[in-house]
Amino acid sequence: MVIKKVGIVGFGQMGTGIAQVSASAGYNVLARDIDSNYLDKGVARITKNLDKAIEKGKLKEEDKSKVLGNINTTTHLEEFKDCDLVIEAVIENMDEKVDVFMELDKIVQKDAIFASNTSSLSITDIAARTTRPEQFMGLHFFNPVHIMKLVEVVKTIATSENTFKHGKEFAESVGKTSVTCGDRPGFVVNRLLIPYLLDAVRILEDGTASREDIDNGMMLGCGHPMGPLTLIDFIGLDTVLYIGDIMFEEFKGSHFAAPPLLRRMVNMGYLGRKSGRGFYDYKK
Repeated sequence: MVIKKVGIVGFGQMGTGIAQVSASAGYNVLARDIDSNYLDKGVARITKNLDKAIEKGKLKEEDKSKVLGNINTTTHLEEFKDCDLVIEAVIENMDEKVDVFMELDKIVQKDAIFASNTSSLSITDIAARTTRPEQFMGLHFFNPVHIMKLVEVVKTIATSENTFKHGKEFAESVGKTSVTCGDRPGFVVNRLLIPYLLDAVRILEDGTASREDIDNGMMLGCGHPMGPLTLIDFIGLDTVLYIGDIMFEEFKGSHFAAPPLLRRMVNMGYLGRKSGRGFYDYKK
């Protein structure tokens, strides 16, 4: 099997990033979202990223045209029938993801590979609802996709060696370094990252240190590019809470239990950068 056409379902921040790196690597990309306005915004986001790369001398103007020329958009899943690889990047909700793949399973050619970009949900549970679990895997990209170099390649108990091989080769062909992991909540990165972030909230909550001292301590003491509270604001407090809850449900470890402060902030709508306020105020 040769992967030539890549379908991407969900054209938000992650979907546009995956589309950009795939198109830059020469793949024919078909992106789908439920509303044409989302598709237009996604193309505009990619165009802005490419323009920045041109300004920095990392990309030529003619290469920008090639990348954008490799991307087509649609609101109809039916157009995915001849895709060789379909990557799902919709909202982090099991029912939504299952619905997408059950529909795709009826449409896409039988030898195509399915992959989910989920950061926390069970790949196995999604794959089991399709007729091709052996052709199903996880390809977890990191945000922002066009900058972050890692992809977690997730193999379930049903994923065939051939599927795994093609998925890993695809991840590396778009310029990423891949790490292989089994299908457990959080995979490698979030399994380690989420407890660290939750502990940072606990330290703030119990008054051990201020937000600035927590962040500066980890940046200057451990060489991290940003502190944990700033990182939570970047990721989204609701996203961190959601992933933490899923991991606690699976492992029952206290280090996965969300601090009350985090849950209260989410309930209040303090979601970080995207809402204008999290541990820091971004409205200023």
